[in-house]
Amino acid sequence: MRAGPIVFAPGANHYRLIGLEVTRAIPGFVVHNLISLAPKATADHLVFDRMWIHGLAQEETTRGVQLGGSTYVAVVDSFFTDFHCVAKTGTCTDSQAIGGGNGDNPMGPYKIVNNFLEAAAEDIIFGGGPATLIPADIELRRNHMFRPMNWKPEQPDFVGGRDGHPFIVKNDFELKNAQRVLLEGNVMENSWGGFSQNGFAVLLSPKNQSPNVCPLCRVTDVTIRYNRIMHMASGFMIANVRSDSGGASTDGGRYSIHDNILEDIDPSSYKGFGTFATIIVQVPPLHDVTIDHNTAFAPNVLLNVGAPASGPKISNFVFTNNLVGAGAHQIASTGGTANCAYQPQRQGPSGVLDSCFTGYKFTNNAIVGGEGWPKGNIALKDVSAVHFQGIRDNKIKDYHVWPDSRSRRAGSDGKDLGADVDAVERATAGVL
Repeated sequence: MRAGPIVFAPGANHYRLIGLEVTRAIPGFVVHNLISLAPKATADHLVFDRMWIHGLAQEETTRGVQLGGSTYVAVVDSFFTDFHCVAKTGTCTDSQAIGGGNGDNPMGPYKIVNNFLEAAAEDIIFGGGPATLIPADIELRRNHMFRPMNWKPEQPDFVGGRDGHPFIVKNDFELKNAQRVLLEGNVMENSWGGFSQNGFAVLLSPKNQSPNVCPLCRVTDVTIRYNRIMHMASGFMIANVRSDSGGASTDGGRYSIHDNILEDIDPSSYKGFGTFATIIVQVPPLHDVTIDHNTAFAPNVLLNVGAPASGPKISNFVFTNNLVGAGAHQIASTGGTANCAYQPQRQGPSGVLDSCFTGYKFTNNAIVGGEGWPKGNIALKDVSAVHFQGIRDNKIKDYHVWPDSRSRRAGSDGKDLGADVDAVERATAGVL
């Protein structure tokens, strides 16, 4: 394994790197981790400030910064480009601008603020490898998470590996081992399927990664708010599932997803399901998920649900004050006759919610094109019935609603349904 030019020795502490360009050596081989810690090392109080950290345009470079067993680390005002692995013929399969959450040493707190992050697989990931501890207190704000569209094979100016194969694309943001996480005020762009994933923007999935190397892994206490998420096949994947080797993680839950705007969910262009949120549960039980005041119009499915019909049901699920499209199929099953959502068209949306969730709250939402949802929600015929302040060429240009909109001040809190547009604009101002 070839490491990059900066490796912190055991015990390294109180370094601030400012204004450096960090890249790799000559082409022709894969390079892992341009900046990393020595194996099993600890380091603390590291700051990466106004740096350009990059791979090469057609070479395999897996990662910009590997956080490892580090504590008190900040990555701020920096620019990451060209992190990718080549499909079929490549040496690596996963690439990120920043990765962490693996190892046996304490990890966190981390501050990742005001960066441009360009990577093929995930822009940021925590987890996905061996670990005996959980990284904690992770702040991710005002980052631009991005993939160039010319990495997509159908584009006329397509750029892939030297042999013409495309880069492996997965999700924008992924948590497999993390706790106390704030994802706020980011702009996330361009996520498509066609590889091992299906173009979700955000994945929350505690994972005891094969071959069962992280039984203590968990994803808990995550807040996702005031983000603008654009150009994807689907929105959120929330999955508490076994690893390919059958191992279970420890916990997944206490998620607050509120005041996000999801634009251009397009399964045809981005090769995926066209779903707002997919929720899959095996073990551990999923609990305490709140999805509140979001705006999104997924063309196929609002909720895609999978959990054992034999239980336990998903507990304390709250879906309130959202402005969403029902999609062509409204609610769907992830598959199987033993699924609580089996035959969703026969059960209907309310039936699936009753079968799969306990102690749930589903009210004060405006649902475009939907029927059969619980009482206390507003059904709208089409997007024009929302009365957005700006629609041109059948595309929403301004997500504020007019005073005569049925979504106006219709929330359980007296606010407009959907995301707080002004709060999203304030949080993301200057990110692009």
